[in-house]
Amino acid sequence: MQTGRFSLVLAIAISTVACIPSAHARRRHHQDSQASDKQSTQVNQNPLKRRLSDRQRFKQQKELKNELHGYYKKWLNQDVRWIITDQERKAFMSLSNDEERDAFIEQFWRRRNPDPNSPDNSYRDEIYRRIAYANEHFAAGKPGWMTDRGMIYIKYGPPDDVESHPAGGIYDRPMDEGGGQTTTYPFEDWHYRYIEGIGSNVNIEFVDTCMCGAYHMTMDRGEKDALAHVPGAGDTLYEQMGMAKRSQRLQGGLETLGSGPFSSVNQSKEFDRLERFAELQAPPVIKFKDLESFVTSHKLLTGPIFPFDVQTDYVKVTDDTILVPITIQIKNRDITFNTKNGVSKGVVNIFGRVSTITDRVVQTFEDTVEVEQPSELLPKTMNNEDLYWKALPLRPGRYRLDIAIKDVNNPDHVGVYAQGINVPRYNDAQLSASSLILSDKMYHVPAKDIGTGNFIIGNTFVRPRVSDSPNKPVAFHRNQNLNFWMQVYNLGIGQKSKENSAKITYQIVDAKTNKTLLDTTENSQDMGAHLDQVTIEKSLPLASLQPGKYLVRIKVDDSISKQEIAQSAPFTVE
Repeated sequence: MQTGRFSLVLAIAISTVACIPSAHARRRHHQDSQASDKQSTQVNQNPLKRRLSDRQRFKQQKELKNELHGYYKKWLNQDVRWIITDQERKAFMSLSNDEERDAFIEQFWRRRNPDPNSPDNSYRDEIYRRIAYANEHFAAGKPGWMTDRGMIYIKYGPPDDVESHPAGGIYDRPMDEGGGQTTTYPFEDWHYRYIEGIGSNVNIEFVDTCMCGAYHMTMDRGEKDALAHVPGAGDTLYEQMGMAKRSQRLQGGLETLGSGPFSSVNQSKEFDRLERFAELQAPPVIKFKDLESFVTSHKLLTGPIFPFDVQTDYVKVTDDTILVPITIQIKNRDITFNTKNGVSKGVVNIFGRVSTITDRVVQTFEDTVEVEQPSELLPKTMNNEDLYWKALPLRPGRYRLDIAIKDVNNPDHVGVYAQGINVPRYNDAQLSASSLILSDKMYHVPAKDIGTGNFIIGNTFVRPRVSDSPNKPVAFHRNQNLNFWMQVYNLGIGQKSKENSAKITYQIVDAKTNKTLLDTTENSQDMGAHLDQVTIEKSLPLASLQPGKYLVRIKVDDSISKQEIAQSAPFTVE
């Protein structure tokens, strides 16, 4: 009986306990409820602003590294390894998906494209060509693009000159390396006349100290000396004369050349060599972004204005393409010169942009003009001018031409130019002509240079004279020749004769008296009978003209099409 009562009480107690939640269960239920509410709140938050847990962040970084395998990793670590900047690399690594990476790569090449509006990118194509060349010629236990020679070749292209010693051997040191004769490891000296962002006359030495083809770039021209640690062999000039000891070569410094006739000069250039070594290993600069800002955002000039003169001409190429030569004239007196080792040097950066009236960029160009003079002659050349020439192919229409220049030796010295230009359309049925270009130098070029190089139009070198004021004629000296160049388009061709027939008259007129001083005529048949286009190239000595103002006038009377045109250009004789 007692046993049965006890069993009943125990059953009721167990049932009651099962129906009452424990403190732990209540606490867990409360936490689950809070978590559910928090999760519900987070769902409504911006997922881009949600703070990630450490586990989520580590997982995302791991996934990012995995995503960079394949094409994107190769592009970053191989294709553009030597040309991408640290900022660009960091930005690329922060991207989270392939769409962003594809857009980044597209913009990366576009920033370096000489013609940003062209579907082709000559810079990108050239980089991949250089990589292929480096892999073919510079491999040494690793791909050629990973070697020092490959790095320099990919960044800066082929050197202008190469001095190669592939087997090393007997070497007569130049005096600036200490003189005397020694034996060297294999080495190469590369010379660049100019590298943008680094300077002129850049010499780079590569040495193969292991004699296994693994050339490395060196700052120390003494590193190629294979007898540097062999007593009594390969002495320098001062060592042979007892004026220096071999141990002095190894007492520190960037170069182990030892004492010699040029020791003081070499020591003074050590920091320059160190700086250049660092510059060569840095990514190539993206040119003139500071000047672009003056053109795109019309920044106000804060320093002294850098004056310069601009002339535009127009030459027909096809019915839909006009060549627009742009000539920029800068006077020496407006350039800041730095003098070093008896040479005065000025450097000017130029950036130009052509855009439509709707502000769509059509063409851009950028370049550097360097002016060097012996320091003792600089005062006599301050009134001289330096010309920069760029020929742009444009379609007929109205454009805006913006140009900015900067004096590199005086960064606050900036000049800007903005002008509307109207590129003409040459109607097939209308007799017309190119610009009449007055030139101080004109001659025919070899066949290999036709259509290429500065001041070359077709097969003729034509260097324009540029006025230093919009309303002022160009000036010549009496000891110069007046050269003038012009093309005539759309001459009529006779149906029976299949030849043109036009009279071309050349006149020199005294602007003061309006008296014609020269009047001569030429027949177009003598210049190309079967052509509807002829080129006028004439040269006139100015010694017979007195100082004053004059006018060149060219008249074309086409007897077949019954049309006439005339072009004229003023000039002065000093």
